Amino acid sequence: MPIDAAKALAAGPRTGEISWTPRDVQLYHLGIGAGSPATDPGELRYTLESRLHVLPSFATAAGARPPGVISGLSVPGVEVDLARVLHGGQRLTLHRPIPVQGRASVTSRLTAVYDKGRAAVLVLRTDAAGEDGPLWTEEAWIHVRGEGGWGGERGPSIRLDAPAGEPDRVVERAVRDDQALLYRLTGDLNPLHADPEFARRAGFERPVLHGLCTYGMTLKAVVDTLLGGDVTRVRGYDARFAGVVYPGETLRIRMWRREGEVRVAVSAVERGEAPVLTDTAVHVQWHP
Repeated sequence: MPIDAAKALAAGPRTGEISWTPRDVQLYHLGIGAGSPATDPGELRYTLESRLHVLPSFATAAGARPPGVISGLSVPGVEVDLARVLHGGQRLTLHRPIPVQGRASVTSRLTAVYDKGRAAVLVLRTDAAGEDGPLWTEEAWIHVRGEGGWGGERGPSIRLDAPAGEPDRVVERAVRDDQALLYRLTGDLNPLHADPEFARRAGFERPVLHGLCTYGMTLKAVVDTLLGGDVTRVRGYDARFAGVVYPGETLRIRMWRREGEVRVAVSAVERGEAPVLTDTAVHVQWHP
């Protein structure tokens, strides 16, 4: 079996150092669609160094390090074809606001390997800490098609009850044709998002947008729409990647305001509202 669960889980944690500058933050923000209209004061919070605020989802790209999907496949006991790999979900917990410029130590390890029958799911946890203490914790759920069925633990469900009632807000966000090419400059060089031949081998008609780009676009929409642009009110963010997005499509983002959180559902307009993000919640601090 290409995945040796016992060996992968026994592997020790990997540690490293990362750093980032305002330019890295600006590139990330541009990669998720910030900056349009270019002179909008709300957009300048993401693009102009003298006004810069850091969207919390930047944590997934800080330090231009390989994303969780790629990092999780470099663990001993995991030898799989990248074309069979998809990002299944992401969980982010913020311990304090991310500074515009900083350094951090990061520690990553596989915390679980689940047998879903037709697939295996790897859970990679990464903790980042700066000089003043913890900054963030993230979990990437890595879905490997065709690698299940060995009789292992199935693992918990990350499904949430569907939000009741009409959404409080609905917005649409266009995905540029070149968005994946720009976003990959933040560090995620998986050829699935740029190479047509590789995308076809993976079962897609053409390159798809990074799940973490959709993740960032969605969080920005929530912050701008319901949180008054205040990135410090985000405490955490969980999402399940239910389907792909193709560059050039339009995202429809539905938001339900709840106690302590915003529930979110994202779909692709041009493909009959095909689900993109489900079981999604942004954990927030509401103002009194």
